[in-house]
Amino acid sequence: MIRKAVIPVAGLGSRLLPLTKALPKEMLPVGDKPVIEHTIRELAESGIQDITIVISARKSLIPNHFSPDPDLERQLEIDGKPALAESVREVATIADITYMFQDGPYGNGTPILNAARIVGDEPFMVLWGDDVFVADVPRAQQLKETYGKVEAPVLALMPIEREDAPKYGVPIVEEDMGGGLFRISGLVEKPSADSAPSLYAAIGGYVITPAIVEQLEKRTDEWLKTQQGEIYLSEAINVYAAENPVYGQVISGTWYDTGTPLNYLRAQFAAALAHPVYGPELRRLARGE
Repeated sequence: MIRKAVIPVAGLGSRLLPLTKALPKEMLPVGDKPVIEHTIRELAESGIQDITIVISARKSLIPNHFSPDPDLERQLEIDGKPALAESVREVATIADITYMFQDGPYGNGTPILNAARIVGDEPFMVLWGDDVFVADVPRAQQLKETYGKVEAPVLALMPIEREDAPKYGVPIVEEDMGGGLFRISGLVEKPSADSAPSLYAAIGGYVITPAIVEQLEKRTDEWLKTQQGEIYLSEAINVYAAENPVYGQVISGTWYDTGTPLNYLRAQFAAALAHPVYGPELRRLARGE
């Protein structure tokens, strides 16, 4: 059973500068919520309430957003705005969130090592703080259900066109298990279109087991000498997958990586059009009516 999740958010957000110079990319609004709130709500809706967010000193707005604010709630009540007061109160109760500062070298393996000290000896989910996934069944729930079947590491996958392979980590598929589930033997990071081992991409959702964390711990010194001072989660997955089962699950839904300007605008546009209050008027505006 997956009870815990980790969200790494200590990155610089350099692809969105200067927009993210003072405002963390995870706090950019998509619809009427910041990006990271979409992710936390997705986890909570999937029954995962214990969440560790690995942050940097530049990301203080994130814990501020999810902290109780009784003074603001009281003032809203006085002003006759009880619905707004309740919305502020509710944000602070979505999940049980622990914050820790990232300590160590660059690379997405470092926050996993940091958080493992809190998570303990059990499998956990990893979602990135700048993704928005829209689906009838939350992405986290889909990954959780797959882990329940295979009890091994699971990567979220999506189909891609061959020409898009150089943008992603592409899995080496060993066996099609049916229902969008594949056994994989590793990931190839940003292969050329011609050399892509499959037409799927790993898209920022993982179920990580203690054995993967162990691989990160064992090989940290070795990787720091060869990976330009960075530690990557994919390296640990590849080492583990060479001798053990690892699976990829194609996720049903629409994925928005808000970490680039165009994709952020796409996510914002889609969320705005889908909003039950604002969407109809915006669709009329888009049609020039």
